[in-house]
Amino acid sequence: MKTLEFAVWSVMLGGLLTIGTLAVLDVAFSRNIASLRGLVFTAVTGSSSVVLSGLPEYFFPGLPAVPVLILKTSLGPLGGAMVLTYLGQWLGVTAEDRWVHPTIVWGSVGLVLMAVLLTVLSSLFAETQSAEILLLAAVFNTIAVLLATFTSVRATLLGDAMARSMAVACLFLTMSMAGLFSHQLNPGPHDLPLEALTAFSTVMFFLVMVGIGMRHNRELRRLEHLAGLSSGRDPATGLPQGSVLLAKVDDAFWRSARLNTSCTVICLHLRNLYDLGDTAGHGIEQHIQSAMTARIRRAVGFRCVVGLYHPRCFVVVLSAVKQGKGSHAISERLLSLMSKPLPVEGLNDELHIFVPQFSVGSVTVHASNAVPVQVIDEAEQRALAREREQKADAFTAEAPVSPV
Repeated sequence: MKTLEFAVWSVMLGGLLTIGTLAVLDVAFSRNIASLRGLVFTAVTGSSSVVLSGLPEYFFPGLPAVPVLILKTSLGPLGGAMVLTYLGQWLGVTAEDRWVHPTIVWGSVGLVLMAVLLTVLSSLFAETQSAEILLLAAVFNTIAVLLATFTSVRATLLGDAMARSMAVACLFLTMSMAGLFSHQLNPGPHDLPLEALTAFSTVMFFLVMVGIGMRHNRELRRLEHLAGLSSGRDPATGLPQGSVLLAKVDDAFWRSARLNTSCTVICLHLRNLYDLGDTAGHGIEQHIQSAMTARIRRAVGFRCVVGLYHPRCFVVVLSAVKQGKGSHAISERLLSLMSKPLPVEGLNDELHIFVPQFSVGSVTVHASNAVPVQVIDEAEQRALAREREQKADAFTAEAPVSPV
């Protein structure tokens, strides 16, 4: 291997290692099975490209021929099967197309069987017919590329936006596989620009694939967040709701019961949450909820349970940790922060002033025998009763005084 040729393949190896590092970081930060699949795909197909470049044999001249030939021939079809499998997952309902779905299912199975066949042939005839086995591997890899290209083009025609990027990746994969197998089947002096194009196409294929994978995972996380499915939290405020909220309240009761103390549950009912919808635009309530959440957190800190019972009702649990530090002072601070006017931006960046109108209900119970949902319901009913009292007081204050 000449110096310039070695430099070309080394640059390709560096690019693949960089992309592999990105895939590892994606797994570390995302911590989901989709990111792990992307890492495995990058490792398998990237290893195939590196082995076909001849770099392992250059660095380690004494490598045994049989394992090297097995890696050169079998990793490609395995990578192709993974590409088809991931396509089936990424394309969603498009994969139910009468052409795409069978291509993905039977194509993946066929490519795995091809990889097994190549492994057997390489083990038996590596010493005598390595060139023929490599040629057969090139044919199988061509089949894998054709299947992936057909699936991507078909999905693109059906309107899948992500499939267009996959079709571009298949173009780079075609050039990469052609160059790498040409390099293996015709050893000796090569055209350096062709090798450079092969290395470039290989790196670009992985860049596009990793980009597609990360975008797909990001979209899934966004949809889970919007649907509130990922962690049982409200998408606007991030506060726990539903069964997650009840579980956290129950845990706070349990901690208080261990210390044989009481626990206070406060419900804040924000009755005018939707009043600005007509003037500031529907959806402004999410900004108001987020701001109110921040104010509640400032008042009670991060050791108390704060949740959303329903869009207008915030729940705060002062457990034994806070009971001993002056729950009354915390309640006063909470009321003070919640009552301040809030500037919000509506349609066309127009500024509106939201004046919170809310009522508060609280229930203090002995935590050892309390049921979270019953305590929260009672606190909310007290908040609603207080709201009715406030409306009655306002009506009485506004009523005209009869002349004597």
